[in-house]
Order: sequence, then C-alpha cells, then structure tokens
Amino acid sequence: MSEQTSKEIRSTVTSDGDITISIVNVAMPVPKEHEVLIKVEAAPINPSDLALLTTFAADLDSLTVTGSGDDTVASMKVRPALMGAMKPRMDQAMQAGNEGSGVVVAAGSAAQALIGKTVGVAGGAMYSQYRCVAASSCLVMDDGTTSAEAASSFVNPLTALAFVETMRMENHSALVNTAAASNLGQMLVKICKDDGIPLVNIVRKAEQVDVLKNLGAEYVCNTSDDNFMKDLVAALIATGATLAFDATGGGNGGMLPGQILAAMEIAANKTAKEYSRYGSDIYKQVYIYGGLDQSPTILNRSFGMQWGLGGWLLTPMIGRIGMERFGQMRARVAKEINTTFASHYTQEISLEEMLQPEHIKSYVKQATGEKFLVLPHK
Repeated sequence: MSEQTSKEIRSTVTSDGDITISIVNVAMPVPKEHEVLIKVEAAPINPSDLALLTTFAADLDSLTVTGSGDDTVASMKVRPALMGAMKPRMDQAMQAGNEGSGVVVAAGSAAQALIGKTVGVAGGAMYSQYRCVAASSCLVMDDGTTSAEAASSFVNPLTALAFVETMRMENHSALVNTAAASNLGQMLVKICKDDGIPLVNIVRKAEQVDVLKNLGAEYVCNTSDDNFMKDLVAALIATGATLAFDATGGGNGGMLPGQILAAMEIAANKTAKEYSRYGSDIYKQVYIYGGLDQSPTILNRSFGMQWGLGGWLLTPMIGRIGMERFGQMRARVAKEINTTFASHYTQEISLEEMLQPEHIKSYVKQATGEKFLVLPHK
C-alpha cells in the first residue's frame, strides 16, 4: 500500500479545563496474524459516542473552532462542577467512534480470506481512515452491501435484539421502549412485528406516532398527550408488558421511568384477584440504557414493592447471552441490514466537518431523525 499514515479524530480533556477535538495523523497500522486492516469508509455518530467525543461535561456555549483542514481544532470548556469526573482521562488524546464499516485492504496470515470484504465492526476508534482489528470482531456483509449500509451494524441492531433476549431470559413476555421513534426504536418495532412480540412504544411528538404507525406499530403512547397515562395503562393491559427499556434516563420532566412503573402497577391490579397492602405480586422492571435527558430521575413510589430500576449495557449483556446466540444475532443483522436493521442519515460529513460548530451543536442535540454519518475519506 502506498499510504503510510492515517487520519483520526482525537478528544482530549486538558488540565486547564478544556475539551479539544482535533485531527491527528498517525502511522498506518499493520495487521498481526489474526488481524485485518480496514479502510474505514463510514462511521455513525451515536449518542454513546458523545460520552467520549464531547463528554457530558462540555459547555457548548463556549465552543470555538480554530484552524482549517487537518489543523482544525474545536475547543470548549468543561463545566467547573464536573471537572472532577474528568480526572481519569485528563490530558489523554483519546480515539473516538464506537462502530463503523469499510473494506478489508490487508490482513495477517490467518485472515487472508477477508481481504476485499465489506465488514462492519465495533472496535472503537472508528473515526479513522484506517483501523486494525481482530478478524473475529468483523461482521462480514453479504456481497453488494455498501459501507454506508453496514456502518450501523452493531450498536443499534444488537441492542434491539438484546432487549428481546433480556425479555426472554428474565421471563417477561412483552416490552416497553422509550424514545421509540429513534433509529433503534424503529428497528425494535420491526423485530417485534416479525417475531410476534407485543411492544409498547413511547414517544413525545405526534409526528413520531405517525412514523411508528406507518411501520406497523400497534401501541404508541405520546407523553405530550393529556391522556398519556391512560393510554399507557391501556396498552400495558393489552400487552401484559412488565419490562421496559428507557433511553432518556429521565424524560417527561424526569418522571418517565416512574410513570412506566406506576402504569404497570395499575395494569397489574386490574387483573388482581385480591387486595394486597404491598401492591401487586407481579414483578415490574425498568432498565435505563441511555441518557437523552440529563435531568434527575424522579420516582413517586406508587407501584408497590415488586419492582426494579437499573442500568443496562450491551457489552455485559452479550456475556450473559453467550457467544453461540450472539453469533446468531450477528448473522441476522448481516442478512437484514437493508430491511429490519436499515439506518437512515440526514447528513454525511468528513473528519474536518465533524469539528465545525454548526455540526457539533447539531449532533450533540441527539435529536430523533437527525443522524450523522462520518466519511473519513471524504
């Protein structure tokens, strides 16, 4: 190969209290025996990427950009009250980008069969022109699949499938999902429809109700409606859902996780045969898997004593699922990447464009229906 260097995005929290995002030229990685070298052609910006890229501590009102081309640097202040939380990564230029896709252009002696294949990978540091990863980490796509189509083949598809696996492992029979008009939420609607799983979708805008209804969703509840709780209870009675996944961490003024638990309790009591001072004996669980709403999570404990609220993360869940089942999930994603697991992007940007203020402020909003795709070679 003629190229000897690779450009990549780095995010640094400095001891002076700044977050800087820059483009760095590094030596071209060389694959070892069981590794491949991927020419990264596409990588999405997911909410989970922002935790490292801009961090939750950034003061976006202080955002400035200097330089141009490879010398572009975006800077913003760390909110002083949150500086302590940044100490573990202080003054480290960290790579970013959880997932992406591209073409294998070189490989170690044990992975030669992958050369020329389009692959998806969740190897970290994917906002790079070239990335070396273990061959076993690659999801090989069917012939004809483009890198843009394969770019979001891990985080959202496998999270949605793992919701279903969690439901089965914990003996639930239906699901509730918030921020349900998101890219992930739309995938979950398709999965549940295909697999015959009752699903209650929670959104916050009327137009999002229409989006999901057009996909075939049966139960869609809008937090902006005056009848939200009534509609939610009715949907829970109809589906029997006792497991919810919440992307907001708060939502609806911080009340949403508690509202879901309360509605589940009301639905359970509709079929209770006798009164209990401790509430229904049906266990209700809400998992928070995202932080779209940074406000506190508020619980008004009106849902008895049989309930749980906890965090949920994909990587540990894969360990519980086991590699055999996880391999089956990956194969399904590759097969249905242009149908069930199709992703749609509103903007395609270069590494330099990632650092422009109008783009940073847009992708940091994490707005539903506004998804960015980074093209490192643009």
